[in-house]
Amino acid sequence: MGERAQGTGEPGSGLKMLRPLKTRDFALLWTGLTVSLIGDGMFFVALPLQVFKLSDSASVYSLILLAWTIPLVLLLIPAGVLSDRFDRRRLLMLSNTLQGIAIAVLGLLSLTSSIELWHIAVGVVVYGGAEALFGPAFGAIVPDIVPHDQLVEANALDNFSRPFSLRVAGPAIGGLIVAVFGIGQAFLIDAVTFGLANIFLFMMQPRIAHREEGEVIHLSDAREGFAFVRAHRWLWGALLSSAFGLLVFYGPWQALVPHLVTHKLGGSESDFGLVLAIGGLGALSASVFIGQRNLPRRSLRTMYTVMAAGTLMLTGFGLSSRLWQVVIASFFLQALFTTGIIIWNTTMHREVPGDILGRVSSLDWLVSTSLIPISLALTGPLASLLGEDTTLIFAGLLGSVAIVSFLIIPGVLDLDDPTRKTPPPPPDSPSEPGDASQKHSVIVPPPATPEWTFFPDDDPE
Repeated sequence: MGERAQGTGEPGSGLKMLRPLKTRDFALLWTGLTVSLIGDGMFFVALPLQVFKLSDSASVYSLILLAWTIPLVLLLIPAGVLSDRFDRRRLLMLSNTLQGIAIAVLGLLSLTSSIELWHIAVGVVVYGGAEALFGPAFGAIVPDIVPHDQLVEANALDNFSRPFSLRVAGPAIGGLIVAVFGIGQAFLIDAVTFGLANIFLFMMQPRIAHREEGEVIHLSDAREGFAFVRAHRWLWGALLSSAFGLLVFYGPWQALVPHLVTHKLGGSESDFGLVLAIGGLGALSASVFIGQRNLPRRSLRTMYTVMAAGTLMLTGFGLSSRLWQVVIASFFLQALFTTGIIIWNTTMHREVPGDILGRVSSLDWLVSTSLIPISLALTGPLASLLGEDTTLIFAGLLGSVAIVSFLIIPGVLDLDDPTRKTPPPPPDSPSEPGDASQKHSVIVPPPATPEWTFFPDDDPE
């Protein structure tokens, strides 16, 4: 597997979450990702502002987001197969290149005042297709390069940089650039960040793909991923829970919240950036907490709880009549979601064999996002019929109920069973992550710090 990830697994002094950065390839991967995500944070400010500049309609923006998500959903399965068969680093670079080109074109069109809604739709289609390629490859490459005893910290660090870049630094810089220079310049600077990210990815050690020389790649290879998901109730239960939660949550969050801030509450572009930035601070706080404390004792039960509570925060947006109320709701929404995401990503990395992790990750993305196009398509008509505030209130209530309802499925919390035993490794199994000899068992070392829980300890003594 090329350069091996080295790690002692010993708890260090200081900020425990920073331990994975001692692994060179993860440091490069994390740095490149952080740079490109700062650009994306600018993009997420510039995109709705550009759309609303051309059409003052939340329904139109919903359709733009729909165009973004359709290729994302359609291409995830092929992308998962590719991520298990080719160098994942090169797939990440290809994705960055495609996204950078798409955003650069939008920037040039905006600068020349020739941009139209259909240009934006085509651009986000390319962006969404490239994002489908990026997701499974990134999800599968982390355990290739990080020691297993540092996966919690690696995922916490990843989810520290994402909100910092997407919700704090990116929106703040993007709002400033839009205010001083214009929307087109924000698009172009985002495009540059993808090029910078590729420089860091290029410096990483190439890794051997999980395929034999001369092996032909078929989409039928995806069957192994389907079989693994189907055989594990904790896995498919969580994916379906996420899908139905996002069906109710995603459209109102993406299409109605920006319109709420900039129109109903009379906020400016900077105010919208502030809402995103404070949400990012909530996510940062959750990342540091998890990175220092390890996963909770009943991690899956905690995950369902925080994801349901985060979805319920949409109700807070719908009830808000002041900007400060929206800011508070944004903080708690992102903090709760980040906690759930760290738990889920670490569970996936620990429990899914490395040679099919790309395909399982693609199914994770596919099932979880499969109903997002429907969510976006319904948001505009429902907001017109019920009103934006009412739509947000009911979305928060129904989404949280949809998520926790999956807890009634027998076996969905099997991984939380304190009597569950992890299979021992083969005698010749190396300790480094991502090795093919670990494909049938993943050794989860004891946490370096005491576990915590939201729930009373009802285990038998």
